Amino acid sequence: MLKKCVIIFMGVMFLLSVGAYALFLQVNALGTQTINIQTPLIVHLKPGQSAQSIWRSLPVTHSELNHTYFKLWLKLYPENSRVKAGYYEFNSSQSLESIFEQISKGKETQFSIALVEGQTIRQWLSLLSATSTLKQDLPEFDLLYALVTETKTSQHTNFCENDMSSLEGCLLADTYFYSYQDSALSILRRAFNAMDTELDIAWSQRFQDIPLRSPYEALILASIIEKETAVASERGLIAGVFSNRLELNMRLQTDPTVIYGIGVDFDGNITRAHLREMTPFNTYRIKGLPPTPIAMAGRASLMAAVQPQITDYIYFVAKGDGSHQFSETLAQHNKAVAEYQLNR
Repeated sequence: MLKKCVIIFMGVMFLLSVGAYALFLQVNALGTQTINIQTPLIVHLKPGQSAQSIWRSLPVTHSELNHTYFKLWLKLYPENSRVKAGYYEFNSSQSLESIFEQISKGKETQFSIALVEGQTIRQWLSLLSATSTLKQDLPEFDLLYALVTETKTSQHTNFCENDMSSLEGCLLADTYFYSYQDSALSILRRAFNAMDTELDIAWSQRFQDIPLRSPYEALILASIIEKETAVASERGLIAGVFSNRLELNMRLQTDPTVIYGIGVDFDGNITRAHLREMTPFNTYRIKGLPPTPIAMAGRASLMAAVQPQITDYIYFVAKGDGSHQFSETLAQHNKAVAEYQLNR
């Protein structure tokens, strides 16, 4: 009788073991099976939400059995229960464990915004304001300068200090990465501190005989170079022309500064009247540099400003294909103007 009971007990235990192992395989398979994601799956997990809320948002069969398997799966792998609040986006089919691994480690989806060289602060603000994945906390334009410059991370004096309290040119053109609903203002602050760093590096590597008295003047010149050419190989040469003109006490006579001085009233057509108009930025009327940069500059233009190409050129004219014709004398320049501008 005892032997029979032992046999029955052993049989029951064997069946239970087999059943438990089969259940383990089913539960484990839940984590490794592919979840079919045909359209972007967005999981916006707020503080206090649990792994269960993620499960309910997944495109899987939500049967009572699957739900039980999921709870058992979390018991087997408790690290997946420790999900972190954030914004997660999945664009391709993947397993349950890979989804929960990303969320439990807080690997939020990263967004990017390209703040392009040659554009103005107002153009950048327009782009930031239209970006729905950013928290829209930009202040009134007149308050912007103080709110951005107060967060300067270096120990140097404010490189962007100017009488107009203008942020123009003081932010580094680059691509900035951020998480969902990061502050739009924080992007500008990061760009400001990035320029602080880059300008400090560039100024420390400047040619000692350049006609620039401060890092801010280098920034102004870099912004003009940025607007004058999109041809990378010309930046150093254009910087050389402007350096020569500054040393000779000649007016820079560069159209982009005139256009910037006209502001929102500029209709795309620069006239003789515009060239004669007296504004702080009209380098046909004023000597030296304008009071502030006229656009945002990138690293290449910044380096060109502080390391201009050595040249005897003091004139250049646009050829109509994006490049320029450079000249050493006024006679050569007038001939180039006739060829590339007047005849055209």
